[in-house]
Amino acid sequence: MEADKWASFSEGTSDSEGYGEEPDDDDHCCAYGSSDIPKLQFRKDISRSRWLDPLGVAEVVERKGGLWTTTGIVRNGKIYCFIEEILYLAEIGALHLFSNDDTPLSLEHVYNKVAEGKSGCSFEYYEVYKHLKSLGYIVGRHGIPWSVRRSKVNYAINQDTPETAKSGDEESRNNILLSEMFSNMQIGGLRLAFAVYPPNSRFKKSAPGDPCFVLCLASEYPPSKEEIEDLERHSHGIPLKFCLVENGRVSFFSFNKVELPILP
Repeated sequence: MEADKWASFSEGTSDSEGYGEEPDDDDHCCAYGSSDIPKLQFRKDISRSRWLDPLGVAEVVERKGGLWTTTGIVRNGKIYCFIEEILYLAEIGALHLFSNDDTPLSLEHVYNKVAEGKSGCSFEYYEVYKHLKSLGYIVGRHGIPWSVRRSKVNYAINQDTPETAKSGDEESRNNILLSEMFSNMQIGGLRLAFAVYPPNSRFKKSAPGDPCFVLCLASEYPPSKEEIEDLERHSHGIPLKFCLVENGRVSFFSFNKVELPILP
Protein backbone atom coordinates (compact mmCIF):
# COMPACT_ATOMS: atom_id res chain seq x y z
CA MET A 1 0.00 0.00 0.00
CA GLU A 2 1.51 3.30 -0.97
CA ALA A 3 0.49 6.91 -1.18
CA ASP A 4 -1.30 7.71 -4.43
CA LYS A 5 -0.76 11.44 -4.46
CA TRP A 6 -0.62 14.66 -2.57
CA ALA A 7 -2.91 17.23 -4.13
CA SER A 8 -4.48 20.55 -3.31
CA PHE A 9 -7.70 21.66 -4.94
CA SER A 10 -7.13 24.91 -6.82
CA GLU A 11 -10.34 25.77 -8.64
CA GLY A 12 -13.21 27.39 -6.77
CA THR A 13 -16.93 27.33 -7.42
CA SER A 14 -19.78 28.89 -5.51
CA ASP A 15 -22.49 27.11 -3.56
CA SER A 16 -25.49 28.77 -5.18
CA GLU A 17 -28.32 26.40 -4.39
CA GLY A 18 -30.85 27.30 -1.75
CA TYR A 19 -34.22 28.53 -0.69
CA GLY A 20 -33.61 32.14 -1.56
CA GLU A 21 -31.59 34.29 -3.89
CA GLU A 22 -28.04 34.30 -2.60
CA PRO A 23 -25.85 33.34 -5.56
CA ASP A 24 -22.51 34.35 -4.03
CA ASP A 25 -22.82 32.98 -0.51
CA ASP A 26 -19.77 30.75 -0.69
CA ASP A 27 -17.55 32.84 -2.94
CA HIS A 28 -15.92 34.56 0.04
CA CYS A 29 -13.13 32.74 1.80
CA CYS A 30 -11.56 34.68 4.65
CA ALA A 31 -8.04 33.66 5.61
CA TYR A 32 -6.69 34.53 9.00
CA GLY A 33 -3.55 34.07 11.00
CA SER A 34 -2.99 33.32 14.63
CA SER A 35 -3.04 36.97 15.67
CA ASP A 36 -5.59 38.56 13.38
CA ILE A 37 -9.31 38.22 12.79
CA PRO A 38 -10.75 38.41 9.27
CA LYS A 39 -12.80 41.39 8.25
CA LEU A 40 -16.49 40.63 8.27
CA GLN A 41 -18.39 40.59 5.02
CA PHE A 42 -21.52 42.73 5.02
CA ARG A 43 -24.76 41.65 3.35
CA LYS A 44 -28.41 42.45 3.66
CA ASP A 45 -29.69 38.91 4.25
CA ILE A 46 -28.22 37.81 7.58
CA SER A 47 -29.55 34.84 9.52
CA ARG A 48 -29.74 34.68 13.32
CA SER A 49 -28.85 31.76 15.56
CA ARG A 50 -28.84 31.00 19.28
CA TRP A 51 -25.95 29.17 20.92
CA LEU A 52 -26.90 26.05 22.91
CA ASP A 53 -23.91 25.61 25.18
CA PRO A 54 -24.73 22.16 26.63
CA LEU A 55 -24.91 20.73 23.10
CA GLY A 56 -22.13 22.73 21.48
CA VAL A 57 -24.36 23.75 18.56
CA ALA A 58 -26.52 26.69 17.55
CA GLU A 59 -30.21 26.69 16.67
CA VAL A 60 -31.10 28.84 13.67
CA VAL A 61 -33.95 31.10 14.80
CA GLU A 62 -34.15 33.31 11.72
CA ARG A 63 -33.20 31.87 8.33
CA LYS A 64 -32.34 34.07 5.36
CA GLY A 65 -30.61 33.41 2.07
CA GLY A 66 -29.99 30.18 0.23
CA LEU A 67 -27.18 28.67 2.27
CA TRP A 68 -29.46 26.58 4.45
CA THR A 69 -30.16 24.06 1.70
CA THR A 70 -26.66 22.66 2.28
CA THR A 71 -25.83 23.85 5.79
CA GLY A 72 -27.00 22.58 9.16
CA ILE A 73 -28.94 19.50 10.21
CA VAL A 74 -32.72 19.37 10.48
CA ARG A 75 -34.49 18.00 13.55
CA ASN A 76 -38.26 18.42 13.98
CA GLY A 77 -38.34 21.29 11.54
CA LYS A 78 -35.49 23.15 13.25
CA ILE A 79 -32.02 23.74 11.82
CA TYR A 80 -28.96 23.27 14.03
CA CYS A 81 -25.43 24.38 13.10
CA PHE A 82 -22.16 22.85 14.18
CA ILE A 83 -19.36 25.12 15.31
CA GLU A 84 -17.47 24.93 12.00
CA GLU A 85 -20.61 25.99 10.14
CA ILE A 86 -21.21 28.83 12.57
CA LEU A 87 -17.67 30.16 12.19
CA TYR A 88 -17.70 29.88 8.40
CA LEU A 89 -21.01 31.72 8.06
CA ALA A 90 -19.96 34.33 10.61
CA GLU A 91 -16.74 34.99 8.70
CA ILE A 92 -18.61 35.60 5.45
CA GLY A 93 -21.15 37.80 7.24
CA ALA A 94 -24.13 35.49 6.70
CA LEU A 95 -24.89 34.63 10.34
CA HIS A 96 -25.18 36.41 13.67
CA LEU A 97 -24.81 34.36 16.84
CA PHE A 98 -26.58 35.18 20.11
CA SER A 99 -26.60 33.71 23.60
CA ASN A 100 -29.74 32.44 25.34
CA ASP A 101 -30.44 35.94 26.67
CA ASP A 102 -30.07 37.44 23.16
CA THR A 103 -26.62 38.91 23.84
CA PRO A 104 -24.65 39.15 20.58
CA LEU A 105 -21.62 36.86 20.52
CA SER A 106 -18.55 38.15 18.70
CA LEU A 107 -16.46 36.34 16.11
CA GLU A 108 -13.69 36.13 18.69
CA HIS A 109 -16.10 34.30 20.99
CA VAL A 110 -16.65 31.68 18.28
CA TYR A 111 -12.89 31.30 17.81
CA ASN A 112 -12.57 30.64 21.51
CA LYS A 113 -15.26 27.97 21.28
CA VAL A 114 -13.28 26.23 18.54
CA ALA A 115 -10.08 26.54 20.57
CA GLU A 116 -11.75 24.78 23.50
CA GLY A 117 -12.19 21.69 21.34
CA LYS A 118 -15.40 20.69 23.10
CA SER A 119 -17.71 20.86 20.07
CA GLY A 120 -16.16 18.19 17.88
CA CYS A 121 -14.00 20.63 15.93
CA SER A 122 -10.45 21.98 16.06
CA PHE A 123 -8.87 24.76 14.01
CA GLU A 124 -7.37 22.15 11.67
CA TYR A 125 -10.80 20.65 11.06
CA TYR A 126 -12.20 24.10 10.46
CA GLU A 127 -9.48 24.93 7.92
CA VAL A 128 -10.46 21.80 5.98
CA TYR A 129 -14.16 22.62 6.18
CA LYS A 130 -13.62 26.20 5.03
CA HIS A 131 -11.37 25.12 2.17
CA LEU A 132 -13.90 22.63 0.82
CA LYS A 133 -16.81 25.07 1.20
CA SER A 134 -14.89 27.77 -0.63
CA LEU A 135 -14.54 25.35 -3.55
CA GLY A 136 -18.29 24.78 -3.66
CA TYR A 137 -18.44 21.34 -2.08
CA ILE A 138 -21.29 20.35 0.22
CA VAL A 139 -19.78 19.28 3.52
CA GLY A 140 -21.41 17.52 6.45
CA ARG A 141 -20.11 15.70 9.49
CA HIS A 142 -19.62 12.03 8.80
CA GLY A 143 -22.21 9.78 10.42
CA ILE A 144 -24.60 12.62 11.27
CA PRO A 145 -27.81 12.46 9.18
CA TRP A 146 -28.79 15.68 7.46
CA SER A 147 -32.36 15.15 8.61
CA VAL A 148 -34.23 12.63 10.76
CA ARG A 149 -37.88 11.70 10.40
CA ARG A 150 -40.12 12.44 13.34
CA SER A 151 -40.79 8.73 13.88
CA LYS A 152 -37.11 8.13 14.53
CA VAL A 153 -37.03 10.96 17.03
CA ASN A 154 -40.03 9.49 18.82
CA TYR A 155 -38.28 6.11 18.93
CA ALA A 156 -35.22 7.71 20.55
CA ILE A 157 -37.47 9.24 23.20
CA ASN A 158 -39.28 5.99 23.91
CA GLN A 159 -35.95 4.26 24.55
CA ASP A 160 -35.00 6.82 27.20
CA THR A 161 -35.96 6.96 30.86
CA PRO A 162 -39.66 7.32 31.84
CA GLU A 163 -38.93 10.66 33.47
CA THR A 164 -37.51 12.04 30.24
CA ALA A 165 -40.31 10.57 28.16
CA LYS A 166 -42.89 12.25 30.37
CA SER A 167 -41.55 15.70 29.54
CA GLY A 168 -42.18 14.93 25.87
CA ASP A 169 -41.81 18.49 24.63
CA GLU A 170 -40.10 19.15 21.35
CA GLU A 171 -37.08 20.82 22.92
CA SER A 172 -36.36 17.77 25.06
CA ARG A 173 -36.59 15.55 22.02
CA ASN A 174 -34.09 17.68 20.15
CA ASN A 175 -31.74 17.72 23.13
CA ILE A 176 -31.80 13.94 23.55
CA LEU A 177 -31.22 13.24 19.87
CA LEU A 178 -28.39 15.73 19.55
CA SER A 179 -26.73 14.61 22.78
CA GLU A 180 -26.67 11.02 21.52
CA MET A 181 -25.02 12.12 18.29
CA PHE A 182 -22.30 14.11 20.04
CA SER A 183 -21.46 11.53 22.70
CA ASN A 184 -18.55 10.03 20.74
CA MET A 185 -17.29 13.13 18.93
CA GLN A 186 -14.08 13.93 20.77
CA ILE A 187 -11.04 15.37 19.02
CA GLY A 188 -8.02 13.10 18.97
CA GLY A 189 -6.90 10.07 16.97
CA LEU A 190 -7.93 9.18 13.45
CA ARG A 191 -11.63 9.35 12.70
CA LEU A 192 -13.85 9.99 9.72
CA ALA A 193 -14.55 13.70 9.96
CA PHE A 194 -16.56 14.86 6.95
CA ALA A 195 -18.79 13.46 4.24
CA VAL A 196 -18.14 15.51 1.10
CA TYR A 197 -20.65 15.92 -1.73
CA PRO A 198 -20.10 17.58 -5.13
CA PRO A 199 -21.83 20.89 -5.89
CA ASN A 200 -25.48 20.14 -6.57
CA SER A 201 -28.23 22.71 -7.07
CA ARG A 202 -30.83 19.98 -6.38
CA PHE A 203 -29.32 18.74 -3.13
CA LYS A 204 -31.91 17.67 -0.56
CA LYS A 205 -31.17 16.96 3.07
CA SER A 206 -33.98 14.40 3.12
CA ALA A 207 -32.30 12.45 0.29
CA PRO A 208 -28.66 13.54 0.01
CA GLY A 209 -27.42 10.38 -1.70
CA ASP A 210 -23.90 9.05 -1.22
CA PRO A 211 -21.00 11.47 -0.78
CA CYS A 212 -18.25 11.48 -3.37
CA PHE A 213 -15.76 10.76 -0.59
CA VAL A 214 -15.32 10.74 3.16
CA LEU A 215 -12.44 12.62 4.71
CA CYS A 216 -10.12 11.86 7.59
CA LEU A 217 -7.72 14.42 9.06
CA ALA A 218 -4.23 12.93 9.25
CA SER A 219 -1.35 13.84 11.53
CA GLU A 220 2.20 14.55 10.47
CA TYR A 221 2.82 10.80 10.35
CA PRO A 222 1.15 8.59 7.70
CA PRO A 223 -1.60 6.30 9.01
CA SER A 224 -0.72 2.64 9.44
CA LYS A 225 -2.08 -0.10 7.20
CA GLU A 226 -4.31 -1.30 10.03
CA GLU A 227 -5.70 2.20 10.62
CA ILE A 228 -6.47 2.66 6.93
CA GLU A 229 -8.25 -0.69 6.69
CA ASP A 230 -10.30 0.09 9.81
CA LEU A 231 -11.35 3.48 8.41
CA GLU A 232 -12.24 1.88 5.07
CA ARG A 233 -14.54 -0.58 6.84
CA HIS A 234 -16.34 2.31 8.54
CA SER A 235 -16.64 4.26 5.28
CA HIS A 236 -19.01 1.56 3.89
CA GLY A 237 -17.59 1.53 0.38
CA ILE A 238 -17.37 5.32 -0.04
CA PRO A 239 -13.94 6.46 -1.31
CA LEU A 240 -11.67 7.48 1.56
CA LYS A 241 -9.34 10.46 1.43
CA PHE A 242 -6.95 11.91 3.97
CA CYS A 243 -6.18 15.52 4.64
CA LEU A 244 -3.16 17.25 6.12
CA VAL A 245 -3.06 20.85 7.33
CA GLU A 246 0.38 22.45 7.51
CA ASN A 247 1.02 26.18 7.94
CA GLY A 248 -2.47 26.99 6.67
CA ARG A 249 -2.07 24.84 3.56
CA VAL A 250 -4.65 22.09 3.08
CA SER A 251 -3.48 19.01 1.17
CA PHE A 252 -5.40 15.88 0.23
CA PHE A 253 -4.12 12.39 -0.48
CA SER A 254 -5.35 8.84 -0.79
CA PHE A 255 -3.95 5.32 -0.85
CA ASN A 256 -4.19 2.58 -3.46
CA LYS A 257 -3.56 -1.12 -3.07
CA VAL A 258 -0.79 -2.32 -5.35
CA GLU A 259 0.04 -5.96 -5.99
CA LEU A 260 3.64 -6.47 -7.00
CA PRO A 261 4.37 -9.28 -9.42
CA ILE A 262 6.37 -12.21 -8.13
CA LEU A 263 9.79 -12.09 -9.73
CA PRO A 264 11.35 -15.33 -10.96
